[in-house]
Amino acid sequence: MTDAPTDAPAEALVDGHRPLEIPPGVEDVDLEQAFGRLLFRASLLGSKLTEQKQEARAEQRELLGILVEVDDALAALGLDRELVALGRGAGLEATRRRLLGQLAKARVRPMRLEGMTADPDLTEIVGTEARSGVAPETVVRTVVTGFFWGDEVLRRAQVVVAAPESEPYPDPYPEPAVTEPETPEVAESAETVEAFEATEATEAVKPETPEAPEADDAPEAATPVTRAQPKAAPPRARRRAKAVAEQARQMKRKK
Repeated sequence: MTDAPTDAPAEALVDGHRPLEIPPGVEDVDLEQAFGRLLFRASLLGSKLTEQKQEARAEQRELLGILVEVDDALAALGLDRELVALGRGAGLEATRRRLLGQLAKARVRPMRLEGMTADPDLTEIVGTEARSGVAPETVVRTVVTGFFWGDEVLRRAQVVVAAPESEPYPDPYPEPAVTEPETPEVAESAETVEAFEATEATEAVKPETPEAPEADDAPEAATPVTRAQPKAAPPRARRRAKAVAEQARQMKRKK
């Protein structure tokens, strides 16, 4: 018994579905060239997406920087005595806390650098202060607060650091010593010593004068001419002159 002939073409079925039709001309397509074109288009698309991400991040960074400057302005207003006297200080502080909360959600946090060594990547040194017992280049005061943005530095802090302790260094070119002129007291003492020594020398060579005869018995004779002798100093003046002379000699030895 033979099967009855049918007019419908026989089609192979795969899992109950007909296979896809192959469009004409597919066999003539260069697959390597087509794959290269697809890779080039994908590369262009990836570069464009990367550029868009960088632009978006730069805009976000600029916006966060503006918000940080707004925080600086709020902090400065919170220190204004007139606004505090008018009762605006509490409102300014509340606004600042809210702003810092929003910045924290964007992964922006302030820097805490007091007591740490100044890092050029994080800080900008704007001054120095002498602090005993503090190592040089240690942050002692923050002038402008710095901020981190994730793992990046959004803004560097402006700080004041401890100054190095000054140590005296010997002068390699010392100035020549200048001899000071004698003071009037020393000069007067030297003159007193010279006068005292001259008095002693005069008394040592003073000749003995003969006793003058009485007026009734002495014959008339020419009066001898004698050189005027300096008057001897009293004992008290001599002791004072010796003390002054000794003081002058000691001062000369010290010089």
